[in-house]
Amino acid sequence: MVETAGCFRPTGGIAMMKEWVLAIVCGIACTAANAGDGLVGQVRQWRSGHESAVVRQLSDFTTIPSVAEKASGLETMAHRLQAELSQRGFQAQLWQGDPGVPAVVYGELNTPGAKRTVVFYAHYDGQPVNRAEWEADPFTPVLRSGPSPKAAALDWGQLRPPFNPEWRLFGRAVSDDKSSIVAFLQAFDALKALGRAPSVNIKVFWEGEEERGSPHLADILRQHQAQLAADLWLIGDGPMHQSRRRTLYFGARGSLDLEATVYGPLRPLHSGHYGNWVPNPAYQAAELVTDLRAPDGSIRIPGFDHDVRPLTAAERQAITALPPVEPSLKREFGIAQGEGNDGLTASTMRPALNVIGLQAGGPARAIPATAEVALDFRLVPDQTPEHVRELVEKRLQDLGWTVLHAEPDEATRSSKSKLVRLDWNHGYPGYRGDMSSPVSRAVLATAERAAAGPVAVLPMMGGSVPIYLFTKILDVPAIGLPIANHDNNQHAANENARLQNLWDGIETYAAMLGELNW
Repeated sequence: MVETAGCFRPTGGIAMMKEWVLAIVCGIACTAANAGDGLVGQVRQWRSGHESAVVRQLSDFTTIPSVAEKASGLETMAHRLQAELSQRGFQAQLWQGDPGVPAVVYGELNTPGAKRTVVFYAHYDGQPVNRAEWEADPFTPVLRSGPSPKAAALDWGQLRPPFNPEWRLFGRAVSDDKSSIVAFLQAFDALKALGRAPSVNIKVFWEGEEERGSPHLADILRQHQAQLAADLWLIGDGPMHQSRRRTLYFGARGSLDLEATVYGPLRPLHSGHYGNWVPNPAYQAAELVTDLRAPDGSIRIPGFDHDVRPLTAAERQAITALPPVEPSLKREFGIAQGEGNDGLTASTMRPALNVIGLQAGGPARAIPATAEVALDFRLVPDQTPEHVRELVEKRLQDLGWTVLHAEPDEATRSSKSKLVRLDWNHGYPGYRGDMSSPVSRAVLATAERAAAGPVAVLPMMGGSVPIYLFTKILDVPAIGLPIANHDNNQHAANENARLQNLWDGIETYAAMLGELNW
């Protein structure tokens, strides 16, 4: 038997029937206690009386266009968040970097007698938008009656709580990550209203360039290393498990982006007059992809997986314990099968090479002059961006590609074949923490109390968050605390936040603020 959140749960097939009965009885008792007079029950009651204010705050934040192409929107959002923290008694600052670099919003609030310090991380920037792809203006939030962007829009002036938990608020960055920021603020407000002091010293770190790969994050962490001293980082980024079960993740894959430009003739040429003779860069771009990636998603680069750290037995067991979601996701996504045979979560534990963009030519029936391929690599421990780059370039050179890092001149184009220019971003490695450490067990127990039951435990999130930098530079554990719905259209048009996820997020954040200790 293992003890979690004050209740016993049987392990494996060795548990006796009596232990199962005791576990069920204890689970019912724990659920009732959490739903009643405990902190989470009190926070839920407080939230039920403040639903309009909670959704209004999220809507207000979403109206601010805090995306990379709108520097003024990022600046406005940073100042707004600084004001929100200051109003709540935090020592709030904006850490300004070089000109044009979005500020980090930093806040600090100490609790008399607290022995632990926790940093709450999120990012306030969102992905770029293409207005033509959205049902409505991405910075004019719309509350809708369901997950479809064509679901009925609801009139704010006519709404009275309780709100339907399946309603969705649509807008850019509404779930990635402004929902997490609102959940933190509202959880803090709930504790204050209930007269509950936090159980930990609180630090807040909200950055504004995560969607660009956090290129300045390492420098900021080093510059403010003393101020950021803590016992734990909680990462409020990413979606919950597809089962809708509340979720913790103990790592995240790293990220490395590549823009590949394949060169053909100096200008587009008539496909009838010159097809079959002039090399076609559109075809060569497709060839480049298949040189690197197989149809089942496996990576065709010798040595690519040599650095991959195997999963531990506990990590494999955590994956096995997750509720099955593949059949329902296939229906939701309209696909017949997945690329591999190892299941969704298991597939996200290994490296990935994703084709995220292909572009060549136009409406004219001509051989294009160039073709572009956008690739993203998702890295796992112990891969490094530097070694991945080295392996990719060697693979292409071995297959006859002429690899460049600048625009070729005419002499190069006239003398070399299979020309490709590679433009890499800096990227960062993946991270997987120790799920059995005292702090990990404490966070898991607190999350299960908040959920009044088991939570989904992911050894590593499939998406990328720069957790590695926090752990390497600051030498501190980091655990993911996502609250967004899995079907939030993250990074795509019609991004949305499900209200029940926001309600659950407030309860979970309140537990982490008010009950976490180890």
